[in-house]
Amino acid sequence: MIAADVLLSGCTGGRAPAAPHNSANAEAHAGSPGRPAPQPQIVRPMEIPALGPKTRAQLTTSNRQAVVVTGDNRNSNQATVMLYERDAAQAWHAVSGPWRAHNALLGWTDDHRQGDLRSPIGVFGLTDAGGRLPDPGTRLPYEQESAFTASGTGFEGEPLTGAFDYVVAINYNRTPRTTPRDQTRPLGADKGGGIWIHVDHGGPTQGCISLPKGRMKELLRWLDPTKKPVVAMGHETALAK
Repeated sequence: MIAADVLLSGCTGGRAPAAPHNSANAEAHAGSPGRPAPQPQIVRPMEIPALGPKTRAQLTTSNRQAVVVTGDNRNSNQATVMLYERDAAQAWHAVSGPWRAHNALLGWTDDHRQGDLRSPIGVFGLTDAGGRLPDPGTRLPYEQESAFTASGTGFEGEPLTGAFDYVVAINYNRTPRTTPRDQTRPLGADKGGGIWIHVDHGGPTQGCISLPKGRMKELLRWLDPTKKPVVAMGHETALAK
């Protein structure tokens, strides 16, 4: 993920008159005794603060947008979302956030299983979107379909109506560039699936990430498939590895 370090060293211009060679002149060019010669300065591109080296290694140089979902702790269903973009110099910059979000009822896991009520930890592509409502202006492929309907109540008794008005499929155990409703599970059905970013209904989810409706529209309009967007998601300690 990380571009080669940029090596910056000082340089001088112009031409100085030739000086006779002697030991004193040589010492002046080498630096004063006891004083180290100036060292080149290493300048590294800015990184995403929440991500440690193991997590950063899962991104490639083609990933120029990142949604970072940081859970409060391993067992928390509350999270914070930040949006980042990478510039031509390979430096990451925050462009929006922090936004408050919900994740799964029981928190996070690095071995997600169907029905475990935990959100999967990792870095996943974001290639497809959809919802019950018309496309709000995203550049991702968008499927408007009445089948994006949630009913019943959530874990805190809140109504689920409208939760799937807008969704972005998270490429965990799914085939990219298909409808978010696709049921193909490349890792097997026992590893779960159908993990989305969707409209928040005011309580924890079964495994998805949820954002307020206005933030979902903002996210959809920001995501650009030419920038190969990803989501890096997990609790704070996991992402910092």
